[in-house]
Amino acid sequence: MRKILLLVGLALVFQAAVCAAAPRIELDASLTLTGTPLNFDAELSGWSRPEALVIDVFVDHTHVGRQPITEGTNTLSFEEVSLTTGTHRLMVRSGRLTAETDFRVLPGWLSLLPPILAIGLALISRDVLISLFLGFFGGSMILFQWNPAAALGRTIDHFILPALTNDDHAAIILFTSLLGGMVGLLTKSGGTHGIVERLTPYATNSRRGQLAAWVMGVLVFFDDYANTLIVGPTMRPITDKLRISREKLAYIVDSTAAPVVCLFPISTWVGFEIGLIADAFRQHGLEFDAYTTFLYSIPYRFYPIFALVMGFTIAASRFDFGSMRRAERRAAASGEVVAANGRPIADYASTEVEPPAEIPKRAINAILPIVTVVVLTIVGLYLTGAGEVQRAPETPAGAWLQEVLQHANSLHALLWASLSGLLMALFLPLVQRLLKVREAMTAMVAGFKAMLMALVVLLLAWSLGAVCSELQTAHYLVGLTRDLVSPVWLPALTFVLAAAVAFATGSSWGTMAILEPLVIPICHNLAVAGGCEVGSGTYMTYMLGSIASVLAGAVWGDHCSPISDTTILSSMATGCDHIAHVRTQIPYALTIGLLGIVVGNIPTALGLPPWIALMFGATFIVLGVVGLGQWRAQREQRRREVPDPP
Repeated sequence: MRKILLLVGLALVFQAAVCAAAPRIELDASLTLTGTPLNFDAELSGWSRPEALVIDVFVDHTHVGRQPITEGTNTLSFEEVSLTTGTHRLMVRSGRLTAETDFRVLPGWLSLLPPILAIGLALISRDVLISLFLGFFGGSMILFQWNPAAALGRTIDHFILPALTNDDHAAIILFTSLLGGMVGLLTKSGGTHGIVERLTPYATNSRRGQLAAWVMGVLVFFDDYANTLIVGPTMRPITDKLRISREKLAYIVDSTAAPVVCLFPISTWVGFEIGLIADAFRQHGLEFDAYTTFLYSIPYRFYPIFALVMGFTIAASRFDFGSMRRAERRAAASGEVVAANGRPIADYASTEVEPPAEIPKRAINAILPIVTVVVLTIVGLYLTGAGEVQRAPETPAGAWLQEVLQHANSLHALLWASLSGLLMALFLPLVQRLLKVREAMTAMVAGFKAMLMALVVLLLAWSLGAVCSELQTAHYLVGLTRDLVSPVWLPALTFVLAAAVAFATGSSWGTMAILEPLVIPICHNLAVAGGCEVGSGTYMTYMLGSIASVLAGAVWGDHCSPISDTTILSSMATGCDHIAHVRTQIPYALTIGLLGIVVGNIPTALGLPPWIALMFGATFIVLGVVGLGQWRAQREQRRREVPDPP
């Protein structure tokens, strides 16, 4: 009996070992949209051979194509498959090896409902928390077959929890909280008041205060998050004293953060952009240098450049339009930098951070922590990047620095910098005996609490982005415009498409990651089909314009979307009502976006040198803003001169 049991045991172990070693395919194809290619993941395990395994793909028992797959996860796409809405059966087969799963096909327009619902409700109701939640709850309903109980449960474990535990998101939450604690300490120690007192002789009026904020935004050029979280809290007390509305400060901060960072050849964006361009070039056999292409594409980035010109012109002239004009008049007349019904997403009005009246207001107590954050961010970028690459003796310093930044970890650098800034802000008032330990800790915790509302908004925005990702919103938008392009119109259409994707998803980097690999081969094929020689002047005009338009459109959508993290951070850093910031910024962004298309994308694709388009656009902005402002001033003057009717 024992021998029989032993033999049975050995047989079972042998069978398990054989089964474990046998090749196996697992499919992930839960959802597809009409109007988009059939996409699914096929994970191959137990395949020890060097050559790929060729599989046949069937949908509802109809053969749709053949694809090779290798060990690991393979993303497969079939563009020619036309599917109707409903549930379908997917099967892959290679010899006796098969795998099957069911997947749903939904109408493509459904993928647009969650972002439209969230953004529309936010703009109408002015309640960003409820709007974001309803937006991604609606998306969860779509994903989980309209079951409200399942959809509500999965909002927590399937969307909010992963958004909270994502490493990058956790880093953003952590360094934002650390900077919030630092700001609380800067205020409590009197350092912020000291900066205000130092700058008051120079920033004597609204114009100088706005220009100071714009210049500071340009100087912090290495990272958009650092730019927003340094410039906003530093300038807010000064602009409040000068009766500059929080909406205006948020606009200046937002319109200098991403535009400056995406234009400078040394920033945390550069490595990401170059990596996308290089991968697209390599995959399609285009022998162009990615960094050189990046540099040559800078003059074609019309929206970021015009946004900087507009911000400077508005600040220098103080001529506003749209809802921003009403906000500025309110602040100037009554001193209400936040509207009476406004709800800032960061509460900086807590009495817990007000400095004691008897302590001296020393600007150095704010300047040193801020300088610490700036310097250590730059040092951290260098250290995290230099640790990943080795410098050859013949490599020029500029090329080496660019390679370092390409491999730098900006989030780690910001974490180190924000923690160091917090410790410096804590150390200075304690060593000077300006605050007791309990007072300092209370101020730091109050700074943490001031960020809570903004962090909740960020968490909901990330969750909505995850819903849009699973619903393939971006891919559906790309599919809508795939057949509408030609070489001349490609840069302009690319800008519009990138703007739409970024607006709907709230992610500029996600937009670039989706569109750059698609736009480069489309541009190449259309240009060659149109008779352009690869590398010729016309070919490079199309290519540079299209590459630049992806980034420019992504920045536009990131500026205007209420669910964008940089827009939320701008509102948070300046203590502005989030929806008020979006409402007042959109008219400026729309104007500049249309101007970039009309005087930039289309004329340069037709052969106009980009520097002429930039000069014309900048001139139009200056003359238009000043002319509109003077016309309104004259009209109001005439209205005041007309006597009231008896």
